[in-house]
Amino acid sequence: MLVLLIYILIFVSTYLGYKAISHLFHAKTDFSARKTVTFGDESSVTSNKAASVISIISLFFLWGIFTGSVITPVHMPGPFVGETTFSYTAINADGKTSDASVYVRVGFLGEDFEKPDIPERLEAGFAKDDALKTKAWRSGLIRVQRNDEGGKQAGYKVIAVNGQTIEPSQSVAVADGTVSMTKKGSLSFTPYKGLQMEPIWLPPPEAVVQRLIEIAVDGYQNVTLAENIGWSLFRVLMGFLLGSLIGIPLGYAMGLNNWFRGWFDPIVEFMRPIPPLALIPLVIIWFGIWEQGKISLLFLAALWIMTISARAGVSGVSISKVHAAYSLGASKLQILIHVIIPNSLPEIFTGARVAMGVCWGTVVAAELVAAEKGAGKMIIAASKFQQTDIVIMGIILIGIIGFSIDMLMRKAEKILIPWKGKG
Repeated sequence: MLVLLIYILIFVSTYLGYKAISHLFHAKTDFSARKTVTFGDESSVTSNKAASVISIISLFFLWGIFTGSVITPVHMPGPFVGETTFSYTAINADGKTSDASVYVRVGFLGEDFEKPDIPERLEAGFAKDDALKTKAWRSGLIRVQRNDEGGKQAGYKVIAVNGQTIEPSQSVAVADGTVSMTKKGSLSFTPYKGLQMEPIWLPPPEAVVQRLIEIAVDGYQNVTLAENIGWSLFRVLMGFLLGSLIGIPLGYAMGLNNWFRGWFDPIVEFMRPIPPLALIPLVIIWFGIWEQGKISLLFLAALWIMTISARAGVSGVSISKVHAAYSLGASKLQILIHVIIPNSLPEIFTGARVAMGVCWGTVVAAELVAAEKGAGKMIIAASKFQQTDIVIMGIILIGIIGFSIDMLMRKAEKILIPWKGKG
């Protein structure tokens, strides 16, 4: 919730700041500035590049301040690390009470350190001072009854911490943490965790970058990073191409012939809403866990999307263009080649972008189930060893590659279909 509130605050403040600066220094002189109506007009709304840059910076800023990263100058309060102490009061079998202190040293995960020294006391009762070492984000158990005189006798128990009464299953706030009492009467100290994320849940950005460099150079589990990504891309391209080779002609047939439409429409509409991931068990049974099974799954993921987009492309062709071609003496084949296919290509390219995105997400999920190489396999293998930095690195790479594929297809669409949107 705190992250969301900070993100909303950043969004609102940067938006208001940008609007104020733009109003003062940059008067709009483009085409949209001369429009009388802009609200509701999609053509006047373009992506603001400054907003995109600030958005990415804001995400990394939030990532940095909640992980103690070196890339951000400020951070959220981190976990307590250092030395602290608290006192407790115990009562023995004779009904007498005695006070003692527990000296605690807290270090970072992965550090090797010793317990703190216990200072000598001139006067001491049956309760003896104790020492504890623990790690940040962890708790440490202190069995003070083992150290105190008569601590193992019936009737002995700890009754207070820092002067506050405590019972089994209760907690007391102390300096730099919390002291809890177990059901058996032992004390447990939990240092203040702060607002930063533990590295095992979310490592800082520099740790992910360092891991990316290591895997790019040395690989992971005897497989290079290029091999993992290459195999995933190969599976996606093969499944997408096979789905397009079958789906596009099928979509044209359904759009041009009522018998084809009636025959295949129930099948297409039945398979379309089924998530590709739901087919994984069946594909494994039919084709096994090797490449044939994965490519078959991606083929099914792309097939229905490409079929529907081709069918929609044919249905969207203006009938006036068809009538004009017939009036000029064009044959059905000429109308198909020169009218229907060119005018349906924009819809097909839109479907291709969607199909590629679905295939890319599906291949990663398929590799999570069974694969020897691939981006998904790398992520699932790292998760088994709680290597969160590798998992996050893989997720970021998958997102970047998916975004890059979409950008390339947009560029190809502009080059191959320059008539899109021009009537």
